[in-house]
Amino acid sequence: MKSTNSSYDFNESLKRIDEIINASNDSFEEPENFPSRDKLTYTNGFYVNCTSLFIDIRNSSSLPENHTRPVLAKIYRAYISETVAIINSKDTCREVNIHGDCVWGVFETPKKIDVDQIFNVAYSCASIIDIINCKLRKKGFAEITVGIGVDYGRALMIKSGFSGSGINEVVWMGDVVNQASKLCHFGNKSALDCEIMVSKVIYDNLNNHNKSLLSWNSIRDCYHGNIVNMDMDKWKNDNCK
Repeated sequence: MKSTNSSYDFNESLKRIDEIINASNDSFEEPENFPSRDKLTYTNGFYVNCTSLFIDIRNSSSLPENHTRPVLAKIYRAYISETVAIINSKDTCREVNIHGDCVWGVFETPKKIDVDQIFNVAYSCASIIDIINCKLRKKGFAEITVGIGVDYGRALMIKSGFSGSGINEVVWMGDVVNQASKLCHFGNKSALDCEIMVSKVIYDNLNNHNKSLLSWNSIRDCYHGNIVNMDMDKWKNDNCK
């Protein structure tokens, strides 16, 4: 969001820094229910249990070598718009973020069935990439490869930005975010790595059918698999010959 510009006051900056770093640790709460982002201020924060899913393009730095910027814009827009649409479609989704060519979401998943739902998000994203590639191939554009990582754990959500400027965002801190990002980085990284990477805690909370779709990756210390959404895969097979 573009702010309303104002002059910088060094003394006011010093006051803000002191206010932030001297704030009480008691302002970071552990609520019973997943809090709304609207309850965040610049001085509080909430600890939550959540599932984090990351999807990122592999070797994206090589894409500019093959295409003009307008074509690259089309590729990125298609990829980002549809992965965001899938992530945001679940009622358990609490946050969607876009950082460069990485799209990631935070989900409230108190029940095992919720974890299976996010696993569905992961393989639906994998399938939409297949369909996007089909359409890119028909246009003579370069195809994209992605990695997808999923983890569950505890995170601290805080509001970060410049109070009064209109520039702010929710920052998610914790191993669950870092590990999901790391697993995403491993996805399709080598011939021994599958597209979807999930942590052991995610695997342990999946139903038996979903567990059967994954195998142990001893190198990455996680479970992985190349899995598709059957309905979307049927469309691809019928239309991408």
